[in-house]
Amino acid sequence: MLRSVELFSGAGGLAMGVSLAGFTPEAVIEWDKWSCDTIRENQRRQNPLVSDWPLYEQDVRLFDFNSLSVESDLVSGGPPCQPFSLGGKHKASSDKRDMFPTTIDVVRRLRPKAFLIENVKGLTRATFANYLQYTLLQLTFPELLRGMKETWLDHLARLEKEKTSGQSRGLSYDVVCRVVNAADYGVPQRRERVFIVGFRHDLSARWSFPEPTHSLESLMRSQWVSGEYWERHRIARGNRPEPDLKLKARLAQNLLFPTDLPWMTVRDALQGLPDPRDKAAVAHHNHIFQAGARAYAGHTGSPMDMPAKTLKAGDHGVPGGENMLVTPSGESRYFTVRESARLQTFPDTYVFHGSWTETMRQLGNAVPVVLARIMAASVAEKLIEAETKRLMDKMRLAT
Repeated sequence: MLRSVELFSGAGGLAMGVSLAGFTPEAVIEWDKWSCDTIRENQRRQNPLVSDWPLYEQDVRLFDFNSLSVESDLVSGGPPCQPFSLGGKHKASSDKRDMFPTTIDVVRRLRPKAFLIENVKGLTRATFANYLQYTLLQLTFPELLRGMKETWLDHLARLEKEKTSGQSRGLSYDVVCRVVNAADYGVPQRRERVFIVGFRHDLSARWSFPEPTHSLESLMRSQWVSGEYWERHRIARGNRPEPDLKLKARLAQNLLFPTDLPWMTVRDALQGLPDPRDKAAVAHHNHIFQAGARAYAGHTGSPMDMPAKTLKAGDHGVPGGENMLVTPSGESRYFTVRESARLQTFPDTYVFHGSWTETMRQLGNAVPVVLARIMAASVAEKLIEAETKRLMDKMRLAT
């Protein structure tokens, strides 16, 4: 049995994907009351995805990790992203909400076989280049601690020397980092996020990021060459958008059809959901119309026939136009909580607790469940492979 510890779980997107990949959580830790209420509400409803989670509503920094009875195979989590978000104050390490030091400390304490960390793309900006490198090297050598009078830049220099020495002393991890677009893995949202994955060096695991399964080119072909997209959605020819003739000609000239799947669109994600203003909407959890959406320059919603823009949390739950839909008639309205949950690939059986702004904040901060499962399943596969090799080597030695 593979066991995990989830840090900064939020409403449970990453933890749910990790569970679906075969891990059993030893602890799911989150300090935000509303997020914990969402998980507890689904536990009360006996949702099988979260019913057995050992949920702890508290600050990760105060959690007693000595209380965990078994070795952790995986530490996963998304440290608060505001210090690095494009919409944040960009204070990085000087921001009190920076939880990367806490994450590194947990890795040092638990010595998991692997870790899976998610954060915003803003972490990769040039402004944060040194701090990102510093974080990656601390995760590589979690036992090489910063001295009492040592600045973080001096500590960075010492970690760099350790890295280039070619020696591995004490606990160390093989760490990789990449910006991943969720749309490339079947999520109906263009959501770019940083994933940091590490395997304990003694496992000798050779891991790389899963290959993308979906593409924009395949979507363009299904819309403008084969027309399969419109036929699948039963959109009459007279109601289809005007094709981009230059794009259609260019796609038609390339006879090598891609083998991957089309990007999922907003229309794909919302299929089967009635308009929230219809009476039938009451049959769907969290599918309630929210008035007040306005579109203007720099504040436009997501079109139906492309993946949605990145859903965001914001200081007030619903920032910018990213959480709005542009209907085929050209009208703009807010996505409902249920529609947003679908864009984040939460199952329809998962209910969100709290006000509209609180639930939208939870969704804006979440990791898409489908993407989390794909990443975690790839890690699980490598851990099983490493354990199988260890057992076979042990058997050979015994004989």
